[in-house]
Amino acid sequence: MKPALNAAFVVLFAFQLNAHSAELRTFTNSAGKSIQAKLVGVEGANVTMELATGQRYTFPITSLSAADQQYIKATPAPAPAAAATKFTFKPGPNDKLAPDAVNEAIGQPLFSDSVLWTSSADEIATKLGIPAESKTKTGSSYRSYTKDDYLMFGAHPYSVAMYAENDKVTSFSLVFANKGDLFSAKGGGEMHFDKDTPPAQAAQIVKKAMDKDLEAIAASISKVLGAPQKERFGEGKAGRMNMQRWDWRGHSILLAEAEGEYVGVQIVTTAFADAGGKVEDITDKVIKERALANLEKRPNGDIVIGDIPMVDQGPKGYCAPATAERAMRHLGVPADMYILANAGQTGFGGGTSVTMLLEGMAGQIRSKRRSFDAWTGELKLKELQKYIDRGVPVMWCLCSTKGFNDTANKRTKERRDVTEWASWKAKVTQESATNSLPKDKDTRHVVLIMGYNKDTNEIAFSDSWGENYKERWITLPEAQQVSDDRFYVIGF
Repeated sequence: MKPALNAAFVVLFAFQLNAHSAELRTFTNSAGKSIQAKLVGVEGANVTMELATGQRYTFPITSLSAADQQYIKATPAPAPAAAATKFTFKPGPNDKLAPDAVNEAIGQPLFSDSVLWTSSADEIATKLGIPAESKTKTGSSYRSYTKDDYLMFGAHPYSVAMYAENDKVTSFSLVFANKGDLFSAKGGGEMHFDKDTPPAQAAQIVKKAMDKDLEAIAASISKVLGAPQKERFGEGKAGRMNMQRWDWRGHSILLAEAEGEYVGVQIVTTAFADAGGKVEDITDKVIKERALANLEKRPNGDIVIGDIPMVDQGPKGYCAPATAERAMRHLGVPADMYILANAGQTGFGGGTSVTMLLEGMAGQIRSKRRSFDAWTGELKLKELQKYIDRGVPVMWCLCSTKGFNDTANKRTKERRDVTEWASWKAKVTQESATNSLPKDKDTRHVVLIMGYNKDTNEIAFSDSWGENYKERWITLPEAQQVSDDRFYVIGF
């Protein structure tokens, strides 16, 4: 269940608009797809365009045809200004309902007279109490793992996520009863390993909770918006499912049940719902340029991939699907950790078969013209460099023990104040030669390796535990001690 259109370029060329304003012009991308849009501005190597709906998107000029690139160079345009606030949609029978009536069904002050898609993401997030999760050059996300008394649509959502492009809301994803959060540990980050064994009757408990939420949500929405439409929605075998759909003023509310897995609600544009949740893939040229643009080469010799979306797995063992979602979204492939957890046959409270997970999503990855590599063996800097130097992170399976985390946290903190890197190299080389980090199979984990320093023999990795774990450092010999010797790469 992927709620957001993850890249502006995908969205721009996904909708063929029937607009006839004199300000609009037909633009064609390098793959031959055409749309009508207005040139708004040029900033460096990027161009900003506006659709007839008023939505604006920014992407590399080189992703357009040669003729359009020449037109942009020859046409004076100011720097991009704030996005317009207009949004058009097909009228529907429920549109006369006031926002307050729909908000009463939701149980939260979500809607106003303005459609969500022209609203400030920061303002909506503040109003609903959803903290920021991630912000990159192309988008942002907000996520809250809510308290037990937080209700939406007459039920308790464990996860409330909102996605945005250019600070404008693009979609919501709400996850209600599900087998991950129902049996999660009461702690996030490193504490998610401290959880009790799920009860034998877990499947029955999940089914009962899901049935209750499904009934409550459907009744709450139907009371205000009437009977739903029944539709198929999503992409790929694991991602496509039956939905109940209600429309109101350009918004589609979609209720889904993944049997034995989760109950979820998406709020998306009616245009996205009409397309069945399908989005077009981004060309390799655009992805490669974006990936290389995010590669940071620091004066101390660090080579680090920046701007990787953060996904906080919360207090449950969803490290594999959350990390896979981050890697996929980084390269423009729509993904959602709850659907990926379904593909990986995640256990109650977490615990995913990485092999099964990746096999389950391999078709979706390849259908988006992304490559998929996997190998086993020792950590080798030369192998990691091959991918990181292209802006592509590596999924690494390891045992995330207390000793390992203590070392990484200490090293990362000390590293911030280093000015003499020759001394630092000597220090970490000596420490790593004597540091003993035994493996513990109960702490198996998946992270993204997203950087390295060849001179100090260190690697940078990122956990799906929130912004505080976005970049941590460890030496290669220490990392090898806890490595599960399995690696996966979503590339191009």
